[in-house]
Amino acid sequence: MDVFLMIRRHKTTIFTDAKENTTVGELKKMIEGILKIKPRDQLLFNKENLTMEDEKPLQDYGITMTTAKAQAPAQLGLALRSESGDFEALDIHPYSSPPDLPDVMKNQEATNGQEQGA
Repeated sequence: MDVFLMIRRHKTTIFTDAKENTTVGELKKMIEGILKIKPRDQLLFNKENLTMEDEKPLQDYGITMTTAKAQAPAQLGLALRSESGDFEALDIHPYSSPPDLPDVMKNQEATNGQEQGA
Protein backbone atom coordinates (compact mmCIF):
# COMPACT_ATOMS: atom_id res chain seq x y z
CA MET A 1 0.00 0.00 0.00
CA ASP A 2 1.06 3.58 -0.59
CA VAL A 3 2.47 5.73 2.17
CA PHE A 4 2.78 9.49 1.87
CA LEU A 5 5.90 11.31 2.99
CA MET A 6 6.92 14.87 3.73
CA ILE A 7 10.73 15.10 3.66
CA ARG A 8 12.04 18.31 5.26
CA ARG A 9 15.43 20.03 5.24
CA HIS A 10 15.95 23.67 6.21
CA LYS A 11 13.15 25.53 4.40
CA THR A 12 12.64 22.83 1.76
CA THR A 13 9.78 20.34 1.85
CA ILE A 14 9.45 17.42 -0.58
CA PHE A 15 6.15 15.54 -0.83
CA THR A 16 6.32 12.05 -2.28
CA ASP A 17 4.76 8.64 -1.95
CA ALA A 18 6.20 5.15 -1.73
CA LYS A 19 5.22 1.63 -0.70
CA GLU A 20 5.39 0.41 2.90
CA ASN A 21 8.06 -2.10 1.88
CA THR A 22 10.21 0.52 0.07
CA THR A 23 13.67 0.54 1.64
CA VAL A 24 15.28 3.72 2.91
CA GLY A 25 17.94 3.24 0.21
CA GLU A 26 15.27 3.20 -2.51
CA LEU A 27 13.72 6.34 -1.02
CA LYS A 28 17.12 8.05 -1.18
CA LYS A 29 17.25 7.18 -4.91
CA MET A 30 13.89 8.92 -5.33
CA ILE A 31 15.29 11.98 -3.55
CA GLU A 32 18.34 11.83 -5.85
CA GLY A 33 15.97 12.16 -8.81
CA ILE A 34 14.56 15.36 -7.31
CA LEU A 35 17.60 17.05 -5.71
CA LYS A 36 20.40 15.51 -7.83
CA ILE A 37 22.25 14.51 -4.61
CA LYS A 38 23.73 10.98 -4.48
CA PRO A 39 22.15 8.62 -1.89
CA ARG A 40 25.51 8.22 -0.11
CA ASP A 41 25.43 11.99 0.54
CA GLN A 42 21.98 11.84 2.21
CA LEU A 43 20.91 10.99 5.75
CA LEU A 44 17.24 10.44 6.53
CA PHE A 45 15.81 10.78 10.03
CA ASN A 46 12.54 9.40 11.38
CA LYS A 47 10.13 11.29 13.67
CA GLU A 48 12.35 10.53 16.70
CA ASN A 49 15.29 12.12 14.82
CA LEU A 50 17.08 8.77 14.62
CA THR A 51 19.11 7.95 11.51
CA MET A 52 17.29 5.55 9.19
CA GLU A 53 19.28 2.59 7.81
CA ASP A 54 19.37 2.06 4.03
CA GLU A 55 18.47 -1.65 4.04
CA LYS A 56 15.38 -1.32 6.27
CA PRO A 57 11.89 -0.84 4.80
CA LEU A 58 9.80 2.18 5.77
CA GLN A 59 7.35 -0.02 7.69
CA ASP A 60 10.18 -0.90 10.13
CA TYR A 61 10.09 2.77 11.17
CA GLY A 62 6.33 2.75 11.71
CA ILE A 63 5.57 4.33 8.33
CA THR A 64 2.47 2.46 7.18
CA MET A 65 -0.70 3.29 5.28
CA THR A 66 -2.40 4.04 8.63
CA THR A 67 0.31 6.42 9.87
CA ALA A 68 1.27 8.13 6.59
CA LYS A 69 -1.87 9.21 4.78
CA ALA A 70 -2.20 11.74 1.96
CA GLN A 71 -3.89 14.27 4.27
CA ALA A 72 -1.35 13.62 7.08
CA PRO A 73 1.97 12.49 5.58
CA ALA A 74 4.77 11.08 7.73
CA GLN A 75 7.51 13.65 8.27
CA LEU A 76 11.13 12.68 7.72
CA GLY A 77 14.22 14.85 8.17
CA LEU A 78 16.97 15.11 5.56
CA ALA A 79 20.60 16.09 6.08
CA LEU A 80 23.21 16.31 3.33
CA ARG A 81 26.96 15.78 3.27
CA SER A 82 28.90 19.05 3.15
CA GLU A 83 31.98 19.85 1.06
CA SER A 84 34.20 18.82 4.01
CA GLY A 85 32.75 15.30 3.93
CA ASP A 86 30.78 15.60 7.17
CA PHE A 87 27.01 15.56 7.35
CA GLU A 88 25.29 18.79 8.29
CA ALA A 89 23.23 18.86 11.48
CA LEU A 90 19.53 18.14 10.97
CA ASP A 91 17.87 21.53 10.59
CA ILE A 92 14.17 21.92 9.90
CA HIS A 93 12.83 25.46 9.93
CA PRO A 94 9.33 25.83 11.35
CA TYR A 95 6.63 26.94 8.99
CA SER A 96 5.84 30.62 9.15
CA SER A 97 2.58 31.79 10.68
CA PRO A 98 0.33 34.48 9.29
CA PRO A 99 0.43 37.78 11.17
CA ASP A 100 -2.30 38.63 13.65
CA LEU A 101 -5.42 40.20 12.18
CA PRO A 102 -5.71 43.96 12.54
CA ASP A 103 -8.24 45.07 15.18
CA VAL A 104 -10.55 46.43 12.47
CA MET A 105 -10.88 42.96 10.96
CA LYS A 106 -11.29 41.28 14.35
CA ASN A 107 -14.33 43.48 15.06
CA GLN A 108 -15.85 42.50 11.73
CA GLU A 109 -15.39 38.82 12.54
CA ALA A 110 -17.00 39.21 15.94
CA THR A 111 -20.15 40.74 14.42
CA ASN A 112 -20.05 38.32 11.50
CA GLY A 113 -19.72 41.15 8.99
CA GLN A 114 -22.93 42.89 10.10
CA GLU A 115 -23.00 46.41 11.43
CA GLN A 116 -24.08 46.81 15.03
CA GLY A 117 -27.16 48.83 15.87
CA ALA A 118 -28.81 48.35 12.50
